[in-house]
Amino acid sequence: QVQLVESGGGLVQPGGSLRLSCAASGSIRSINAMGWYRQAPGKQRELVAAITSGGSTNYADSVKGRFNIFRNNAKNTVYLRMNSLKPEDTALYYCNAHLVVGRDEYDYWGQGTQVTVSS
Repeated sequence: QVQLVESGGGLVQPGGSLRLSCAASGSIRSINAMGWYRQAPGKQRELVAAITSGGSTNYADSVKGRFNIFRNNAKNTVYLRMNSLKPEDTALYYCNAHLVVGRDEYDYWGQGTQVTVSS
């Protein structure tokens, strides 16, 4: 069974840092793009950061310069390093990955991990 398992969320004070991890497991042939999305209460889910299999990245304007996405292809894992966190970063963070299983590519989502930035 193919799945994405996230970890690393929690409560942090403004200005603090967190690192999220997302590991893909199962009968995966390869992984294309991976990314992190977030959804705050009452708001739509939005892209935070994404990374291609070749390492190209893009970020939401609101997190540029503060967040860093990177991946370890040997471990099928993507990470999101979040620095200088602000209360407006509070949200449920979801991992997303485009996984090749067999001959087809599928869009998978993790279960979400809560990030709360508060003093």
